[in-house]
Amino acid sequence: MKRLENVSPFIVMDIMKKANMVKDAIHFEVGQPDISPSEKVIEKLHETIDVKQFPYTESFGLYELREKISKHYKKMYSIDISPDRIMLTVGTSGAFLIAYTLLIDNGENLALSDPSYPCYKNFSYLLNINPLLIPVDKSTKYQLTPDLLKKYKDVKAVQISSPSNPTGYLYDNDNLEDLIKYCDSNNIHFISDEIYHGLTYTDKPEKTALEFSDNVIVINGFSKYFCMPGIRLGWIILPENLMRKAEIIMQNLFICAPIISQAGALGAFDYEFLEDYRLEYQKRRDFLYEGLKDIFDIESKPEGAFYIWANIEKYSDNCLEFANELLEKIGVAVTPGMDFGFNGTNKYIRFAYTRNINHMAEGVKRLKNYLK
Repeated sequence: MKRLENVSPFIVMDIMKKANMVKDAIHFEVGQPDISPSEKVIEKLHETIDVKQFPYTESFGLYELREKISKHYKKMYSIDISPDRIMLTVGTSGAFLIAYTLLIDNGENLALSDPSYPCYKNFSYLLNINPLLIPVDKSTKYQLTPDLLKKYKDVKAVQISSPSNPTGYLYDNDNLEDLIKYCDSNNIHFISDEIYHGLTYTDKPEKTALEFSDNVIVINGFSKYFCMPGIRLGWIILPENLMRKAEIIMQNLFICAPIISQAGALGAFDYEFLEDYRLEYQKRRDFLYEGLKDIFDIESKPEGAFYIWANIEKYSDNCLEFANELLEKIGVAVTPGMDFGFNGTNKYIRFAYTRNINHMAEGVKRLKNYLK
């Protein structure tokens, strides 16, 4: 059980559990879209349930859905990705487990930014992999860079997310390309978490790592942009030489992703709906940023995802105590920054703008009255 000693609780889920017991709580804690998916998803789910049979699919998943994902990459990025390179997974969590198992052996180093999504390091601990937490801050817009990586030896793989959780920053295209080239030339595997692609609010075009190399592994899914978090369906795009090994891992860990989820996702690529949804979240970002910027020190307006990374030093040096205080005193639920690493994260909390503006307005009002 030694591998479990360093696995930390996913604090945001603990906060959510507490908040669900508070009458009239304001929810800024969980990155969970509150908008229903496209009606086309609902129609596909009903069609599947009416059949009344729920068989396994092949481990790579429904070919029809993989074809739709392939066409999505052609539409969004103008690149050709064979459906054969796309595997459907049990959420992106399943994809991370497959990628780490595939690429990294016991005791080897996985480079992560600090702060970053907490499950990266916790999956590493579960697999006896060493998470190499590299401090990043506003000086590099919370991005890993080749110069930062050069300071560390024996890096087996690098994991990034863009747009990022918790900061909402989008990797600069030049830095993304340079980082991938550095990894390719130094025999370092590159894993790109692109779960928030589609949810960007700048003129800067979002780039998939696949535009710069065929050696990268890209992970995405239906939880965020497609409004289907509880469907628990993701995908992983693999280099051709790793496909069979990944299939064997998938067969043993999960057999396949759930057939109902895969069938529902056939209706997910409703681009008119998705653009309306993106614009709604841009309005929410603008509203919450304007509401919070005079209360907390916010280094920059987020470029994507649906989070605001707020410095709380003027109020507290303990983000967990501060988050619990806000929940207990005024019924406002936020995520403590310590969920995301160790690099000064105790000075931050994360807000998710996944609820409607009226809901968020009440939260901002409570915060202003309490912290004035």
